[in-house]
Amino acid sequence: MGDNNRNFILAATLSVLVLILWQYFYVLPRMEQEQALQQQREQTSQATLAQPTPSDDVATPTPQASGAEAATPASSAGVSPRVAIDTPRLRGSIALRGGYFDDLYLKDYSETLDPDSSQIRLLAPLNSLKPYFVAFGWTPRDSAVATPDAETLWRAPGDATLTIESPLRLTWDNGEGLVFERTITIDENFMFTVTQSVTNNNDSSVELFPYGLITRHGAPEISGFFILHEGLIGIFDEEGLQEIDYDDLEDGIATKYRSDNGWLGITDKYWGTVLVPSQGGGFDARFFRENRPGVDVYQSDYLLGGVTVEPGARASVENQLFAGAKQVALLDSYEQAFNVPQFDLLIDWGWFYFLTKPLFLFLDYFYNLVGNFGVSILLVTVCIKLAFFPLANKSYVAMSRMKKLQPEMVKLRERFPDDKMRQQQELMALYKREKVNPMQGCLPVLVQIPVFFALYKVLFVTIEMRHAPFYGWVQDLSAPDPTSIFNLFGLLPFEVPAFLLIGIWPLIMGVTMWAQMRMNPAPSDPIQQKIFAWMPVLFTVLLAGFPAGLVIYWAWNNFLSILQQGVIMRRQGVPIALFDNLPFLSKNKSDKTHE
Repeated sequence: MGDNNRNFILAATLSVLVLILWQYFYVLPRMEQEQALQQQREQTSQATLAQPTPSDDVATPTPQASGAEAATPASSAGVSPRVAIDTPRLRGSIALRGGYFDDLYLKDYSETLDPDSSQIRLLAPLNSLKPYFVAFGWTPRDSAVATPDAETLWRAPGDATLTIESPLRLTWDNGEGLVFERTITIDENFMFTVTQSVTNNNDSSVELFPYGLITRHGAPEISGFFILHEGLIGIFDEEGLQEIDYDDLEDGIATKYRSDNGWLGITDKYWGTVLVPSQGGGFDARFFRENRPGVDVYQSDYLLGGVTVEPGARASVENQLFAGAKQVALLDSYEQAFNVPQFDLLIDWGWFYFLTKPLFLFLDYFYNLVGNFGVSILLVTVCIKLAFFPLANKSYVAMSRMKKLQPEMVKLRERFPDDKMRQQQELMALYKREKVNPMQGCLPVLVQIPVFFALYKVLFVTIEMRHAPFYGWVQDLSAPDPTSIFNLFGLLPFEVPAFLLIGIWPLIMGVTMWAQMRMNPAPSDPIQQKIFAWMPVLFTVLLAGFPAGLVIYWAWNNFLSILQQGVIMRRQGVPIALFDNLPFLSKNKSDKTHE
């Protein structure tokens, strides 16, 4: 058995070494190469976007992926005059050439915890590294009618600035009898209201189709976790929630929807840009991707039904644009204020929405009481443990009885070492005689799994935890523990590569997991025993890269389970011997026996 142990440890060590070398010499260089290539692609990307156009063969047109007029964002046509945006939570500007929303920063959020870190830039013009912008406009039924396009220079008051108190009014005369007007307002948070109007000074009517679009050049760096959607998103009447990843869109093939109510846009982990068409009137929506030289372009757009403007008349349409942080309370308030259906689904609550949303509200409630999101996690974990206390008690009682029977189980294996069938028969008889049900120790735990997964989901996707401090060295619960055992937690003066960051909290979690597993009955199979013995180490390494808030939750949950299980084991008369049968203690114990 000693040789087997040495071989197992040697194999595990070599496996870890191979993973480290592969990460360092292959994965990291590939990542750097891809980042450099992406920057080059973005800098050389072409300056076109596809504008929704009406179809000739239907009364209510649908967006067409091909044959659309190419529009050029303002930044590609030279320097554009701009109107500043200045609110308590946003800053940026609107390009007057083209009327694009293409310059927007979130004042409340920075890239890192560094005091000098730059603010989050959500929207960016085409001459930036990562173009990302929003446009509104009109598409005519008759292509001979001049409507605003990418080269249109809108007129604004000379001292105009878009603020909460000061709306922005833009005008443009096409010189052919149509006067276009765009009025933009912004609330104290992240919701723009865009009212488009057109006055017809001609002798004949004109039919126009209002549209809105969001265009992004190049897929951003995403978290890459299967539990989180980042990409194109929308809510539509018949289809409900639609989430499409960047790489799921085929080049030049649009995914289309028809809906009376809903919204659409592009979502990141914490931020979102969403178009909210006029509700109840019907609109055609489209998601598509277009491969252009050096870059993929992704677009969400909608086209409203035709608006007929009679001679001497004026027509208007009002739409909303959300561009900001995906705060739960804020999205809920917008759902009510603007009648936006299921707007909270901009946050990826996952399959267990009926658990994840209430759990978040629970966390937020304690956060408002104690002022620390980390403490809120601890308190909610206690509440969850209390809610499942009866089920957990049954589980721990069953496991305690199983552990108490382990000496008898060992004797059975020694009596019938080569007869597995007889072992199982005698084992079942032992369970029946002692009134022990092994499954009773598992079922209550299985019932709790959806709740634990839902809490994991909440901690991972909600912006409220981003850059939220705990105590001590953890200043961001959404980031991994910044310490590492490989530089003695900062005592040695050198930086540790990201894949070697195994911090204090992951180690605490690993110790609590090890202690909890030592209190449970050991598997009967020696191979399984070795696997289980290495599981705390494996989980420590795996969870080291997870957000610190999740690791703190897991460690705290393990600690509470150890306390509860320890009390039950005492009541059942089962000794709590965490250090029994450990290889490095076995010799000392044997020596004591001889003495």
